[in-house]
Amino acid sequence: MSEPVWVGVDVGGTKVLAGVVDGAGRITATARRTTPGRRVDAAMVEDALTEAVLEAADGRPLAGVGVAAAGFVDAAGERVRFAPHLPWLDEPVRSRLAARWGAPVRLENDATAATYGELVLGAARGYGHVVMVNLGTGLGGGIVIGGRLYRGHNGMAGEFGHMQVVPGGIACECGSRGCWEQYCSGRALERVARAGLGSRPSMLEEMCGGNAEMLTGPMVSDAAGAGDLLARSAFAEVGEWLGVGLANLVAAFDPEVVVVGGGVSEAGDRLLEPARVALERSLVGAGHREVPAVVPARLGNAAGLIGAAALVRDAVLGESPDEDS
Repeated sequence: MSEPVWVGVDVGGTKVLAGVVDGAGRITATARRTTPGRRVDAAMVEDALTEAVLEAADGRPLAGVGVAAAGFVDAAGERVRFAPHLPWLDEPVRSRLAARWGAPVRLENDATAATYGELVLGAARGYGHVVMVNLGTGLGGGIVIGGRLYRGHNGMAGEFGHMQVVPGGIACECGSRGCWEQYCSGRALERVARAGLGSRPSMLEEMCGGNAEMLTGPMVSDAAGAGDLLARSAFAEVGEWLGVGLANLVAAFDPEVVVVGGGVSEAGDRLLEPARVALERSLVGAGHREVPAVVPARLGNAAGLIGAAALVRDAVLGESPDEDS
């Protein structure tokens, strides 16, 4: 009989990605499905999850499945309270999927799962006090206190992107204005670069065909890598906002290390160096304390999937350092 496998699933607004993950955090098989959308029956999303999980497992029994969901997961890890791009609304997702798959299931917010992945297998390994920030289309994060994930009373800690940094600022999809993710995210990077088009010569003009609305974050990343000054200045501006927000998080949580993940972070020091400078400049008492290192995540965009698989594996095997919140 085949060896049972641990599977992680990353459920986002556009795709479902399932992967078999070994004990070292290596992904050995994957399967992908398109997310059906938010205006469908929840069963359709769970069908897509099931198809992806079973394809990745390829006939092997399931030892356990970790599900990293882009939404608010309750503190008990049982229900998705709300997911802006999915039809789950106070749904008992964990129990339904466990019954459907006949295997242990661990349900977690995607950014929190990514934080766990980095804690046990990545850049945060060996640290007891960690703040992680994930920069993708938006901005999310996670908190580790005393070696354990901190989820908060409602299970919603780490929604850093919706801290207000500019009163009355740019409108946010959450309904508020001036949220941090409007100044520090993939969308923010695109907006800053678009605003700069025409102000100086830039290969971005050609890349987007002169249509600013066609400009994308990957274009800005590619241009910055090729030395384009407008693209690099966009990263510098977003990086500075990253540092300003991190100063608030460091003041609140006093971590040993700050881990920055997500697609935007793949720019490396083009983003992180201005963030480090802004952090030291903005942090209260910076000259009288140890300022935490700001380091890139090691697990890349697969951190949520890997972290979800690690969460269910460690819980089932009784090896998790994270048995309470």
